[in-house]
Amino acid sequence: MRALISVSDKTGVVEFAKDLESLGYEIVSTGGTFKLLKAEGIKAIEIDEVTKFPECFEGRVKTLNPYVHGGILYRRDKESHINQAKELGVEGIDLVCVNLYPFKETISRTDDFDEIIENIDIGGPAMVRSAAKNFNSVLIVTDVTDFDTVIDALKNDKNTVEFRRDLMIKAYEHTAAYDSMIANYMNQRFNGGFGDKQFIVGTKAFDTRYGENPHQKGALYEFDYFFSNNFKTLKGEASFNNMNDINGAVKIAASFGEAPAVSIIKHANPCGFAIGDNLLDAYTKALKCDPVSAFGGVVAVNGTLDVALAEKINEIFVEVIIAANVDEEALKVFEKKKRIKIFTQESKYLVLNNDEHDFKHVDGGFVYQNSDKVEDDEVKNAVCKTTRIANEQEMSDLEIAVKVAALTKSNCIVYVKDAAMVAIGMGMTSRVDAAKSALRKAEDMGLDVTGCSMASEAFFPFRDSIDTAAQAGIKSIIEPGGSMRDDEVIDAANEHGIALYFTGTRHFLH
Repeated sequence: MRALISVSDKTGVVEFAKDLESLGYEIVSTGGTFKLLKAEGIKAIEIDEVTKFPECFEGRVKTLNPYVHGGILYRRDKESHINQAKELGVEGIDLVCVNLYPFKETISRTDDFDEIIENIDIGGPAMVRSAAKNFNSVLIVTDVTDFDTVIDALKNDKNTVEFRRDLMIKAYEHTAAYDSMIANYMNQRFNGGFGDKQFIVGTKAFDTRYGENPHQKGALYEFDYFFSNNFKTLKGEASFNNMNDINGAVKIAASFGEAPAVSIIKHANPCGFAIGDNLLDAYTKALKCDPVSAFGGVVAVNGTLDVALAEKINEIFVEVIIAANVDEEALKVFEKKKRIKIFTQESKYLVLNNDEHDFKHVDGGFVYQNSDKVEDDEVKNAVCKTTRIANEQEMSDLEIAVKVAALTKSNCIVYVKDAAMVAIGMGMTSRVDAAKSALRKAEDMGLDVTGCSMASEAFFPFRDSIDTAAQAGIKSIIEPGGSMRDDEVIDAANEHGIALYFTGTRHFLH
């Protein structure tokens, strides 16, 4: 029996090779892997002893050889293949352990195109694909975390065709992801990121409880192991809808750095947000915005969930809590609540992956774009269009309102006072309806919007929204500007003594 081992990530490879050797495998290896194995006392033979041809062109060609691929690919169940292998002097290779040149690590640390090109693996993917194609006879190992599983299968009569088939699928996923990464990088470098093909590759983090509805299957796929590293389940099981709501809640709460911020989300839209003197204060203020919608909602805590905050949240039913960290005593507060789900990032503050691109499925394909975000200086650099200028607190509230509006379904109007969201209207077909809807909800909740700062994620097409705001006592408004009737909107703001700011940036979210 022969095993070919050629890896860039050498984690655990020495122990793996020793285990294979003890099982009677002859080890064939290449380059740095061969040197490592020999240094560790493993009786490996170098690849050119198999190929009968030296590595050449600075290592660009070493395994692209019929003695290698013939040894991997010939069928052990066909007499003609077995006979031809004997005639040609091709010796079987029964296990291939390969992981590929570190292309991702290379593009992360350098922009040197020559070095990047040299870190595109050719022989590795070819061997992986050959071994995967012949999985009926050959084990293909591409993941260092599978070493122990493979040894166990070989030792304990578990090396079944089903086992090898699972490794085969993983191998093709490995090469597909690798080629996709290269293609995406080249398109990013030379075509602005929008080439003829766009590849979106995620790794399964876990199955969700179900999809949007119980009859649908669902799973969470992650980029760069973000959730594996930053998401821990403490109680319950996440559903597809939970993950969507958690995404919205964390994006809002994490938008304010280290500030003690709490956001409350219901059906992917915010129904409460505040920055407080502490997290308990922030949650208390956030809940006032819409405690009815908060029932069964998702709460994101930009810091540690402690006992005091847990007890306050526990006064109503919320379905999900996602916190940067959770005290053990705080978790005990919810022991008797069977339906609540609690997750943590095990960090000081909530963190985001800050994906560079965003996409949305449409029937027959998907639309793809650069990710949207409110820039750090967007509100600071906004242009005042009126005679009245917002005071320091109003400017702070305008920033909160803009960030919440940018993460809320259009059309959207957000009202903020003293670092707390007071009212919000979202998902409306008319901007003035969004403004009025928010004010009606605030009135129903007994909330006073007088003195609020207001944000719209897109321009006001008419002055009617400004007139509505004035009637409610709004003192400052921020919007992108860009309407044909901007002058009318500015005139309306001046008539009512409202400070009006234009950012120049629209933040539609559909």
